[in-house]
Amino acid sequence: MVPTMALDRVPLVLDPHALGLAAAGAPGFVLVLPGGGYVGRAEHEGSAVTARLAEHGVPAAHLEYPVAPTRYPDALDQTLLALADLRAGRHGDVTGPIALLGFSAGGHLAGSAATATREEVEHLASRDGSDPAMLRRPDLLGLGYAVVSLVENPHVGSRTNLLGEVDDVRAAELSVDRRVDATTPPTFAWHTADDAAVPVSHAVLLAAALGAAGVAYELHVYPTGRHGLGLAEDVGPPVSEWATAWVRWLAQQGVGGQASR
Repeated sequence: MVPTMALDRVPLVLDPHALGLAAAGAPGFVLVLPGGGYVGRAEHEGSAVTARLAEHGVPAAHLEYPVAPTRYPDALDQTLLALADLRAGRHGDVTGPIALLGFSAGGHLAGSAATATREEVEHLASRDGSDPAMLRRPDLLGLGYAVVSLVENPHVGSRTNLLGEVDDVRAAELSVDRRVDATTPPTFAWHTADDAAVPVSHAVLLAAALGAAGVAYELHVYPTGRHGLGLAEDVGPPVSEWATAWVRWLAQQGVGGQASR
C-alpha cells in the first residue's frame, strides 16, 4: 500500500505526452527544475524543455518547487518528495532511471538533491512520515549554467533568497561542489564561457569535485552565450547543440532512445 502523504506537494506538471511515452515502453524519466534565482521559475526552462524531451521519446515533467520567501530546505524537500512519488507510481508508471535537469538556481536545487545528506533525508522523512529509503537521490543529474557554489563567485540573489543572511560557513555547507561524494549520480553539465551572471567557474568547480570523487561526468563549455538561454533556439549553434548532446547522453544512460513522437 502506498503510504498517506503527510506534507502537501507542489504541482508536478507532466508533459502531455509523458504518460503515452511511458505506456509505449519509453524507459526512464526526466524531472526539470527551471531557474529563477530561488525567487521565481523561468517559464522557458520548464514546459518548453519537457516538450523537447518528449519529441525525442523521453517522458518528462517540470516541478513548481517553492521559492522565496520560503527558505531551505523547502525546495529540496519538495524535490526529494517528487522523486519518491515518481518512483512510487503516483504520476504514472515509471521504469528505468530518473534524471533531474536543473537550470541556474534550479541547477543548484538539482545538485542539492543529487547530493542530499542522510540528515536531510531523515529530517524530511520524519515530517512526511515517509520511509527514508524512498527519499533517494536521482539516478542521473543534468545541469545547465547551474549555480554550484554559494561562496566562490556566488550568485548573491540565489544565495540570499535560499538562505537569507547567513555566514560563509553555512553557505559553504550548501555549495554543491562541497557535498559531492562517490554516490553522487553520473552528471551531464553545460555552461558558457562568458556567462556574466553565474561564472563558468561554477561548472569547473563541480567537474573537479566529481572527478575527485570518481563520479562519471560530461561537461560542455560553449564559447559564448548569455545566462538563462534555456534551449538556446534563438541563438543557434554551437550552444544550442547542448540539447542534442543531453538526449544522446540520456540514451547512453538508459533513458528514452525511442522514436520521436
